[in-house]
Amino acid sequence: MSRRITPDMTLLDIVHKYRGTETVFRARDEQAGECLLCKALFETVADTASRYGLDLDTLMTDLNAVISRKG
Repeated sequence: MSRRITPDMTLLDIVHKYRGTETVFRARDEQAGECLLCKALFETVADTASRYGLDLDTLMTDLNAVISRKG
């Protein structure tokens, strides 16, 4: 079974299920201008990327890379 994070998942669901992904979001706090896990925890990845001007494809690649490394 392949684990995969999708753009329609909320940040809360992602960090709850895959703790290692917290670093991916924290790495984008400066670009966003605020703490994503503080201000966008209940938003989807797609909505968060749109709201803060983040590249959705890169964000998704980075998130899924973290969970694929976990085995």
